Formats: sequence, structure tokens, C-alpha cells
Amino acid sequence: MEAARRRQHPGSASGPEAQPSASFLQARHASAQADDVEPTAPFHLDLWVYFTLQNWVLDFGRPIAMIDSFELLYYYDEYLGHCMWYVPFFLILFMYFSGCFTACRAHSALPGPALLLLGPSGLYYWYLVTEGQIFILFLFTFFAMLALVLHQKRKRLFLDSNGLFLVYSFALTLSLVALWVAWLWDDPVLRKKYPGVIYVPEPWAFYTLHVSSQH
Repeated sequence: MEAARRRQHPGSASGPEAQPSASFLQARHASAQADDVEPTAPFHLDLWVYFTLQNWVLDFGRPIAMIDSFELLYYYDEYLGHCMWYVPFFLILFMYFSGCFTACRAHSALPGPALLLLGPSGLYYWYLVTEGQIFILFLFTFFAMLALVLHQKRKRLFLDSNGLFLVYSFALTLSLVALWVAWLWDDPVLRKKYPGVIYVPEPWAFYTLHVSSQH
């Protein structure tokens, strides 16, 4: 009878030879469930190939490229880089300046701390204009600020202390640039270095040609 029952229910064998088979089936079932729950992340071959190639090219190719391309790098640094930095800088200043108006004329005055900061601020803008060679951009921004002042004055709006500080700083900067150009107007070395119509020598060029060369 026992043998007949085993033949009728072959999956219910309980002998030692049936235990490894049951364990193998359970392990396969558990592995299949794990694969369904958390699939294996694919290896991003294209990403790592491009990343490795980029590192090699940029790290080892840059010194080689800097030997035939010096003029190109100089152009990027002196012209394109300056435009990318100074144009947004003065645009943000002008946008800030456009909100520095008040309807109360009594608020249109400079406080004491602003007067103390006027000198360092004007001197910084002078260095920015001369060393960065952005006199045209500075002049255009300053004239746009003055035009906005005249336009807002028709609406009986006056500059507050922040707007006055910017206008006076730019006016001081323009005066310093004019004095700088007048002082070096007849310099033959700098005239040869800056042959254009707009003659605004760089302070670093003056230091290199006239100060450090003497030592």
C-alpha cells in the first residue's frame, strides 16, 4: 500500500533523495523572484568610453594644443572672455540701477558711509575699465544710466542713495580714466602698443614697460 501511494503521489516523496530536489527548486524560485524585484543595472559602455576619451584628450591634448593655438587662446582670453564676463556684469548693474528711484526728493541724498566708499568704488571701476579694455561698454552703460535718470525725472522720480552712489562712482571713474589717458597721451611705447582710436592703456602694461623693466 505504501508503494502504491508513492506511485500515485510522486511529488510527496519524503526520503533523503527528495530533499536536494526540493531545495534546488526553492533556490531557483527565490532567484527568479529577486531578479523580478531588483533588475541588474546595465553597464553604460558608451558613457564611460566618452568620459575616458574626454579625460585623455583634455588632460594630455591641452598642452599640445596650446603650442600651434596661442593666438586663439589669447583671443578667447582678451576679447571673448571679457565680453562674456563684463557684459552681464554691467547689465546687472543697470538693472539694479533701474530700481533705485524714489518719489520722495528728501531721500535723494548720500549718507556718510557712502561718501567713504565712493573713492574705493570709483578706483575699482577705473581699474576694471582700463585693465579690462571695456571703455566703450562702460561709457555706454553710464550714458544709459544718465538717460534713464532724465526719463524718470519727467515722472517726478528721483535717485535714492544707492542710485546716487552708482552715478557718482561712475562719474569718478570717468574722471580717473580721463586723467590716466591725459597723463600717458604722449607716451611713444604705449602709443605703439595701443594704436587704435580709443587710447586707454592698461595699468599692467604701464607697469611692465616702465616700472618692472627698470629693475
